Amino acid sequence: MSQFIDSRTSQNASTSNSISIPILLLNTPQLFGQIGLLTAGVGANPRVVFSGTISVQVPLALAGITIRIVRGTAPTDPIVYSATSTFDLSLLAPQIINFTATDFNPPITPQLTYSAYVISNLLGTIRVGPETFNGQLYSD
Repeated sequence: MSQFIDSRTSQNASTSNSISIPILLLNTPQLFGQIGLLTAGVGANPRVVFSGTISVQVPLALAGITIRIVRGTAPTDPIVYSATSTFDLSLLAPQIINFTATDFNPPITPQLTYSAYVISNLLGTIRVGPETFNGQLYSD
């Protein structure tokens, strides 16, 4: 039977259009969430389940937005999830990206830190909110 170990939330923006953070560098990860999960009491087969939301306003051009989760604090740390959404030229409203991911059997340290990044392949992309990143640690 699974055992719940810890849960954390990183809430950068709670509502739509509550922030206006431009993505100024192409194809460069920009941090939007970070959590640390305590591992005391973890048993066999640890696993982390993530969920999150980010909303961006894309320019009137074909834009690819990537969400990347790493185990650690730097964009170069091990990637545990990466997905790209492509938005077409006719979208005028902010685009909401929801994601769910897992990290099965991570190396156990006193705290597992995860960071969520957003990457755009087009200048003019603006983070507008909401932005949230959640994680729960379970084991057998």
